[in-house]
Amino acid sequence: MRDSRAVEHVELTAPGLALRPWQPTDAPAVLAALADPAIAQWNPQGVTDEAGAAEWIRRRSDPDEQSALSLAVTDAAVGTLLGAVSLHRIRGEDAEIGYWTAAPARGRGVAAKAVTALTGWGFARLGLHRVELLHAVPNVASCRVAERAGYAAEGVLRESFRFGDGRRYDEHLHARLATDPPPRG
Repeated sequence: MRDSRAVEHVELTAPGLALRPWQPTDAPAVLAALADPAIAQWNPQGVTDEAGAAEWIRRRSDPDEQSALSLAVTDAAVGTLLGAVSLHRIRGEDAEIGYWTAAPARGRGVAAKAVTALTGWGFARLGLHRVELLHAVPNVASCRVAERAGYAAEGVLRESFRFGDGRRYDEHLHARLATDPPPRG
């Protein structure tokens, strides 16, 4: 269990990005993003209306949650929601990281910068030693994010997760250790 004092209010920056707690006013942008077929396929959330988006935000903003930290990824200059990044399944010195990027922000390195920032924070502030990143093998964009964020490929988990289309897919397992060198670039 993590030290809740360390995560009462987390705001991070990365080049051109601000990572901040979720706000109720994010609901329309969250709904639009989660309706995108690519996000719905690889990050199935089941959100179909604004009330569902508000509940999604509420769950990710729960101050009593000790096993996850979820942040909105926004444009640092104008505040537009670009995506999401979260540390979840935090247990002792280990955690997993997840993310999605809204369609208009793809191809700009948003996910890799956000993952790098939150991973570094997790190592420094939560005392994490290992953070895993898993993605479906056909999701090649997530493989590029993992590589750019310094996550080493470790193997394939066979048919390990049921994704948005209801099928089980093999997943690539990547990980970073606190002792790994920082990612290049």
